[in-house]
Amino acid sequence: MSDTQTAPYGLLVLRVALGLMWITHGLLKVVVFTVPGFAGFLGSLGLPPVLALPIIVAEIGGGVLILAGIYGRHVSVLLLPIMLGALMVHLPNGWVFSAPKGGWEYPAFLIVASIAHALAGDGALALRSGPLAFWRREAPAQVRMA
Repeated sequence: MSDTQTAPYGLLVLRVALGLMWITHGLLKVVVFTVPGFAGFLGSLGLPPVLALPIIVAEIGGGVLILAGIYGRHVSVLLLPIMLGALMVHLPNGWVFSAPKGGWEYPAFLIVASIAHALAGDGALALRSGPLAFWRREAPAQVRMA
């Protein structure tokens, strides 16, 4: 059972942390690895290097939308394929992300946190939130005719 008075603020904390993590994950590719460096990394994996910029924009832009609470639940779902791809890349390297070539605990945590956010909601102070479009909704009330 959730505490209805504090749960919205717990979800706010989750949303802010998750948004910041997505933003920093995207900025890491710009500031540390550089866009050409990340493109080369994708190429070394057999992926099209042209995906580098869209991935970076999705991570940074998605993080900003999550942080602001602008359809953050939906954005968390839409970002899952990116992090599932990262998880597959890092899976052979072991658990800890500080392992050579990076482990998989960081991508796994971002996946789990994104799923939790999508399921639980944006919480307090969200600018524009909404229910997940694909999730079951309450059936409309039956209208009784007299």
